[in-house]
Amino acid sequence: MDKISDLAVVTTSSEPKMSDRSGFEPELGGELRQNAVFVDETVCIGCGHCAHTASSTFFLEENYGRARVIAQDGDEEDLVQEAIDTCPVDCIAWVNYNDLNKLEEARKHQVIQNLGIIGDGASLRRAINSQT
Repeated sequence: MDKISDLAVVTTSSEPKMSDRSGFEPELGGELRQNAVFVDETVCIGCGHCAHTASSTFFLEENYGRARVIAQDGDEEDLVQEAIDTCPVDCIAWVNYNDLNKLEEARKHQVIQNLGIIGDGASLRRAINSQT
């Protein structure tokens, strides 16, 4: 084999598998982070503090009014940590980068109520009916 073929073999054989990720990869924003940030949307109350503090990392999801991460590398780590530290319900945490896909997959199967309408509206209907 010539030297170019040898190089190609070495390069392709050393590519990491997704399960081999450590969180130190450069694609996490240039600064090597060991962990990823995750919002437990079942606990989130939609106050928006995290999205205000670290607006390039968090946003309020429009269907349910809960916070969600939009970019792991959106803001500096200390700004993300401030959002975590000041969350009133402690629903944001650093998680192992390898666990992030599992958590995201589990979220797809969670039942999350829309914060705009709590419950099924029965108490609101009762209140309206009692006034008539």
